[in-house]
Amino acid sequence: MSLSITGKTAIVTGAANGIGLAIARHFVDKGANVMFADMDEDRLTAEVGEDARAEGQVRLFAGDLRERLTITNLLSATMDAFDRVDILVNASRQIAVSDPLCAEDDAVESLLQQNLLTSLRLTQMTAKRMIALADKAEDQAGSIGSIINLSSIAAHRTQAALLGYSISCAALDQMTRSMAVALAPKRIRVNAVAFGSVMSASLQGVLKDKPDYRVAITAGTPMGRIAAASELAETVQFLASDAAAFMTGQIVTLDGGRSLIDPVQAPVH
Repeated sequence: MSLSITGKTAIVTGAANGIGLAIARHFVDKGANVMFADMDEDRLTAEVGEDARAEGQVRLFAGDLRERLTITNLLSATMDAFDRVDILVNASRQIAVSDPLCAEDDAVESLLQQNLLTSLRLTQMTAKRMIALADKAEDQAGSIGSIINLSSIAAHRTQAALLGYSISCAALDQMTRSMAVALAPKRIRVNAVAFGSVMSASLQGVLKDKPDYRVAITAGTPMGRIAAASELAETVQFLASDAAAFMTGQIVTLDGGRSLIDPVQAPVH
């Protein structure tokens, strides 16, 4: 099977910075048509505005994807630009520290909204477009779409201050499995990547403010380093490609072995 995604059309959320941007750019480099989607219109325009040409591989879409109408508009914009959608990468994610003993803290609710429900609705609505396109196609064999969620090893590693983030990632993992079962008869695969020790935008911010965390993270990672975002992008490409054609409902861990040993007291990014 081929790792190629050339000619495929992908929607990548969280594509204005960090890991989402790295995945979207990687997909473009590999020949895919990519809709870069993010809430931060200014950052999105600054990063990819020059590449979003009328006849090129790149388009951008700015909007709050927590709103169903915005998701509808995103899918319509993708269809208008590329006539199809083959891949969805739910890379938009938020991490927040909160007090687990504070009943007034709404971190759990807000992170479930951002990290779980937005990805769930995008998955549901994108899958419907994929199915509708497949019904019109002559080729009725093989996979018609791939959906990849970005999760975290925080889903199964406990740090009290990351209660909301951990709960939302654990819920996202279970959503991935449930949607994989629901969509398998429709020939759509749903997988996730649970990562840690990867240089995300949030981790960059933490390391800037607390450089000692780099030592703690690398000391707690058997491979002894923090991975580049491009390494995560290559894993996502694998899941999007025909090389993973018989793979669905899987949570692929990419953490340099970090989740295999006792946790260090450093942010789980």
